[in-house]
Amino acid sequence: QVQLVESGGGLVQAGGSLRLSCAASGSILSIYSMGWYRQTPGKQRELVAGITSDGITTYPDSVKGRFTISRDKAKNTMYLQMNSLKAGGSAVYYCYAGIQRLGVRTQSNYWGQGTQITVSS
Repeated sequence: QVQLVESGGGLVQAGGSLRLSCAASGSILSIYSMGWYRQTPGKQRELVAGITSDGITTYPDSVKGRFTISRDKAKNTMYLQMNSLKAGGSAVYYCYAGIQRLGVRTQSNYWGQGTQITVSS
């Protein structure tokens, strides 16, 4: 079956940088859109960065100029480079992918288990 695994989370000081990775594995035919979401207690999960199969990226105003999303199709892996992290940026980050499985005509939504990012002041 298909699964997504995140890595690269941890503790960082305000102003520092981190790079997250998300690796997809299983009976995959194609991966369409991918993205990173974050969630804090009491708040709805929100988009941090998205990327289409054609490489078109989407960012909310809160991270524009600081975060960069990319993907390596040969490795079925997505990355998020986070620079100039802010003290209020602590959250659990989740990997998302729309994936078409082998032998299936349509795509389904998949989520990673989440990785904790803690930004200290």
